[in-house]
Amino acid sequence: MANATEIKNRIRSIQDTMKITKAMYMISSNKLQKAKQSRLLTEPFFYGIQMQIARLLRHIPDIKHVYFDNDLEETQANTEKKRGIIVITGDKGFAGAYNHNILKAVEEFYQDSQKSCIYVVGEMGYHYFQQHHIPIEENFHYVAQNPTMHRARLIADQIISAYNSKKLDEVYIIYTRMVNSIVEEVKVEKLLPLVRTDFSSEEIAKVLASSYQEEFRFIPSPEVLLDHMVPNYITGYIYGALIEAFSCEQNARMAAMKAATDNASTMLHDLSIAFNRARQAAITQEITEVVGGAKALKRKKLKQAE
Repeated sequence: MANATEIKNRIRSIQDTMKITKAMYMISSNKLQKAKQSRLLTEPFFYGIQMQIARLLRHIPDIKHVYFDNDLEETQANTEKKRGIIVITGDKGFAGAYNHNILKAVEEFYQDSQKSCIYVVGEMGYHYFQQHHIPIEENFHYVAQNPTMHRARLIADQIISAYNSKKLDEVYIIYTRMVNSIVEEVKVEKLLPLVRTDFSSEEIAKVLASSYQEEFRFIPSPEVLLDHMVPNYITGYIYGALIEAFSCEQNARMAAMKAATDNASTMLHDLSIAFNRARQAAITQEITEVVGGAKALKRKKLKQAE
């Protein structure tokens, strides 16, 4: 059993750690609220773009466009397609299994295609791919902890440019979505080419049916209109994924820090009991030694008196 001094030093160490975990919890909570507010402020614009694309496809269902129609044959194997994979991880750890779950999903998805280009957001993902000798096409710095519209547009511009130049046949994005405050799930979504059925869901159909749809014409053409609308839609989608991933990271870190704080409290309780026992044992031992010494001295005096 450790002595009282060792236990006291350990208690101080745990108390210092608790101060850090509590501070990290509060910081993550504040960042989470700001991220949710940013998402709410930008959602209406990009939902509006999605509705307008759906409206265009409803009026011209047979339109052919590079962002919707892949030139590759349908029979072409997935391993022959050149995939661009945008991976959104965190810049830091201390977030439970947040980064591990993303990288596990990326590893499983990456094995399905031998011609994949990795675009990384977050230092945790960058170091993981470096350690496993997986080539990285681009590493976007300072995005995971500070997702902005400008940075999302930079990512979208690079991805769309690679897609338009036939460097990529498909583009996917892998990030974490928050189902609720407790449950998070890793999503693998296809960005390009766009899937027409995504713009003809029942929810979108209800919105379009309930709103006034006036007659309109395209100048100069629907294709030119899509050339401008789709990049904005992709930018909005990436920005939404960045905000969602950032929110999930902060939520995961809050849960991890709360669990660490609770564990520290339990350890402090147990150590306090152990400290009191050690101190009591030390006091008892001192009293025993004093009493034993007093008895020995008394016996010595009695012997001298005899």
